[in-house]
Amino acid sequence: MDLTGRRIALLKGGPGSERAVSLETAKGVAEALRSLGAEVLEVDVTGEDFEFPEGAEAAFNVIHGTFGEDGSLQKILESRGIAYTGAGSTSSALAFDKARSKAAFINAGVPTAEYQILTLAGAGIGDVSISLPMVMKPLCEGSSVGVHIIMESGGVDAAITDLAKFGETALVEPFISGKELTVGILGDQVLPIIHIQPRSGFYDISNKYPWMGGTGGSDYFCPADLSPETTARVQAAALAAHRSLGIEVYSRVDVLLDEEEIPWVLEVNTIPGMTSTSLLPKAAAAVGISYPELCARILDLSLGINR
Repeated sequence: MDLTGRRIALLKGGPGSERAVSLETAKGVAEALRSLGAEVLEVDVTGEDFEFPEGAEAAFNVIHGTFGEDGSLQKILESRGIAYTGAGSTSSALAFDKARSKAAFINAGVPTAEYQILTLAGAGIGDVSISLPMVMKPLCEGSSVGVHIIMESGGVDAAITDLAKFGETALVEPFISGKELTVGILGDQVLPIIHIQPRSGFYDISNKYPWMGGTGGSDYFCPADLSPETTARVQAAALAAHRSLGIEVYSRVDVLLDEEEIPWVLEVNTIPGMTSTSLLPKAAAAVGISYPELCARILDLSLGINR
């Protein structure tokens, strides 16, 4: 694809907890777009008052998590009449809020685990309706920030104390033992499933991004070694989750496959990582879509939307 003569603003960084990941993603996307001939104008966004480069035809948004992925940035761009990549403000906000997205999954018949929204102030083990083992996580964070896997009741109070840093409420779900999978969606195309195998613990930010100073790491298998029947079930669940939230252009859907090979959708990421260890580019490469072509397709699909 040839992007010669096209001026693209690359919005990166952001004020949230995933700023470092966004800056790393931006390196790859900038290089990819420039390799296709585009003039890339990088904008380090730290808040709402960022300046958009004059003459840029669109914003390529790579700000993960808070502000960039929760609909806030999208609303600002819409109010300024600026075209941008990825999901719109409404679907972004819905996907980022785990309580609202879980409700949407259930309403659409997407396979997902039962859940509780726990008010944290004054809460203790007696207020939790989900049986052990369980998972507790913030309602609005990404990259597994603030996730607690609790195997014994003694871990609940410490998790509640930590989760209070992220908000007044938290999501509680049963812990499902099984394979950690992720499925990329690009337009109407469901990409091959990736099986994620952390080398220790679970797929937290240390295992996702060991280059950030973590001691972990993960192995990835794409396409995942699953039967055709299981592959079809997982991909169908991922596409149903993507569509249940009304997400435009692309996403990455996280799924747990239990020991009976039943898929359980966890969440949908509307600005998935595009770093050297990120999963959407791995899945795209498995079907012959290069990293630069992936970026170009995201751009062109986004510009084809009438927002």
